[in-house]
Amino acid sequence: MSRIGKLPITIPAGVQVKISDDNLITVKGPLGELQQQVNKDITVTQEGNTLKFSRPSDQKNHRSMHGLYRSLVNNMITGVTKGFEIKMELVGVGYRVEQMPNNVLDLVLGYSHHTYIQLPPEVTVEAKTEKRSNPFINLKCIDKQLIGQVAAKIRSFREPEPYKGKGIKFVNEKLRRKAGKAAGSK
Repeated sequence: MSRIGKLPITIPAGVQVKISDDNLITVKGPLGELQQQVNKDITVTQEGNTLKFSRPSDQKNHRSMHGLYRSLVNNMITGVTKGFEIKMELVGVGYRVEQMPNNVLDLVLGYSHHTYIQLPPEVTVEAKTEKRSNPFINLKCIDKQLIGQVAAKIRSFREPEPYKGKGIKFVNEKLRRKAGKAAGSK
């Protein structure tokens, strides 16, 4: 039995869960509404304020889907109640970020041009550039997959390099640093 898949999900107060006949799960909460299509082989049952997931056999694909769909639905419930937040930091001389209208970010990352990224409407962004500290990007969303994808896309414009640590990194991320060139001995 999957250790993750067999755990029941407790539905908090204020959250409504609907399971349709074709295994489409809709979760509605104070922050919004999310949907997830679950494979027809996985059985989802709602008993009171708990959701339980079960699989028909111990085949490899059933075992993998069992824990996957339980985690996806659990993330949906967490998203509509608390939401998800990712904080990013721009490390480098002259690196700047500016929030523009229509959910567009303007990034200055040491290239000869500005980098613009259009964010989905579901993602809210807060960009802070303060004197004497690194610029920050704060992303908030109810969909964990979407916010992770957006953060990965922003990071891909200038990933942190291992020598000086310049680039876009997540706050509290530990970077693996390398020593620079050692002076040659005679």
